[in-house]
Amino acid sequence: MFGISWAEFCVILIVAALVIPARMWPDVVRFLARIVKFVRGIMWRITDASEQIKQTIDMEQPIDELLRTTTADIMADFTTPINQISKSNTGKRKKIQPKTKNKTSKQQGGKNK
Repeated sequence: MFGISWAEFCVILIVAALVIPARMWPDVVRFLARIVKFVRGIMWRITDASEQIKQTIDMEQPIDELLRTTTADIMADFTTPINQISKSNTGKRKKIQPKTKNKTSKQQGGKNK
């Protein structure tokens, strides 16, 4: 219980019995009962929240794995053709000719309407 051994707990009770007058014992017990109830409520909330977090993480793990594998598959599908194209075209690069402007009808000798 909170890292306190039974011997230490007994010493605390004896000191409390000597320090606290008898007429205040009912109030002290009620106060301690409220504290214990409050601490238990907090512990239940923490336990419930941690269980919900654990369930959420357990549900998200398969989704994360699915996203990882799907992304890896898609990237492999894209990179394989790109690598094949770049390997096949490394020695066969063609020089690109700049586009020339088309001659207008006046330059070709035609009539302009």
